[in-house]
Amino acid sequence: MEFREQEFIPVLFGSDLGAYSMARAFYEEYGVKSQVYGKYVASPCNYSNIINYTANESIEEDETFLRIVNELAASTTKKLVIFGFGDSYLRLVSRNKPQLPANAVTPYVDLEPMDRLINKRRFYGLCEELGIDYPGTYVITRDQSDIIDMPFDFPIILKPADSADYFLHHFEGQNKVYKLNTLSEVRTTIAQIYSSGYSNDLIMQEYIPGDDSAMYVLTNYSSHDAKVRMMCLGHTLLEEHTPMGRGNHALIVTEHNEIIINQAKKLLEHVAYTGFSNLDIKYDRRTGTYRFFELNARQGRSNYYVTNAGINMAKLPVEDLVYGRNPEELIIGEPGHVWSVLPKGVAVKYANLKAVSPEAAQKIERGDFTNPLFMKGDLGLQRWARLMKNHLRQFGNYRTYYHPEEG
Repeated sequence: MEFREQEFIPVLFGSDLGAYSMARAFYEEYGVKSQVYGKYVASPCNYSNIINYTANESIEEDETFLRIVNELAASTTKKLVIFGFGDSYLRLVSRNKPQLPANAVTPYVDLEPMDRLINKRRFYGLCEELGIDYPGTYVITRDQSDIIDMPFDFPIILKPADSADYFLHHFEGQNKVYKLNTLSEVRTTIAQIYSSGYSNDLIMQEYIPGDDSAMYVLTNYSSHDAKVRMMCLGHTLLEEHTPMGRGNHALIVTEHNEIIINQAKKLLEHVAYTGFSNLDIKYDRRTGTYRFFELNARQGRSNYYVTNAGINMAKLPVEDLVYGRNPEELIIGEPGHVWSVLPKGVAVKYANLKAVSPEAAQKIERGDFTNPLFMKGDLGLQRWARLMKNHLRQFGNYRTYYHPEEG
């Protein structure tokens, strides 16, 4: 592999699929090796040729984070471009923005506006203000958690308003999102969540019917002057269905939809948003509308679907924050590209191929799609063995957990 000297160093915190995908984008665009920090040795980033990986179990602590960044910044005259992957790392980076050294930049909003936007209760208030469709929503506070009257018919969806705080409090049977069918289930689940130590709001929502193919993901980049510079829409054909992975994208086809793009652009520029954002959206076949579910103030775990559609995800923040250059026209991702982290057999068996164009369906049937983890030239024996073990596990995961009627 060939590497090139650049005026910057990519520094990534978190070691999941999203982190590896961004490191791959940096290598493909600039030929640079990324510095990646995660908690554990078992990571898609370990044993990679395009990454210098460091495992440190205290990496999510402010003191450790700042020590690493300051030491790295002091050792070079280059600019550090810092990213976080997953809500906890995102908050870690954003929380410490005021303490970053002079030669460090990051494409995220400050912590206070970030908390306003990623909090689902506040996000839905913003959608109401701007006339953007969202699911019927009822907010449950800890001191009002004894639900008697249901605001929606069953089944209902229950999820935390603050995902980062929720995942700090582990308990048996914990799920990312809950689909509940009875009042008894609702009360039991609420009690479990609040007994764990979680103290923020819970969000109860009407269930929007439809399988995974009703879901969309929109990834965006807004430059430092709060103008939306890039938007790429993905039509999600399959999500993960394990208890802690539910909602993670597994198979995406890029598409174009003016309604979604115009609504999202209005929202982001209304709040003067900067950096990466990622929106989850579901098509409601009952009303013919697109319901906005949430905003994530980061590039998303599945970010390589954007790079795969012709827009390198590393180039956007580097051009903006390192070189002060931005495209004059809004860049839109090319439709028809397929991204997946699934074996071909799983994708073909479980995806609703009728929901996409015949050309995209044929690509999936041929296995003609990009898995960002399996990069040519970066498949040493140790890394390949770990990846294949997890890859083949998907057959069992979908046999066990996939129920298309759940949506």
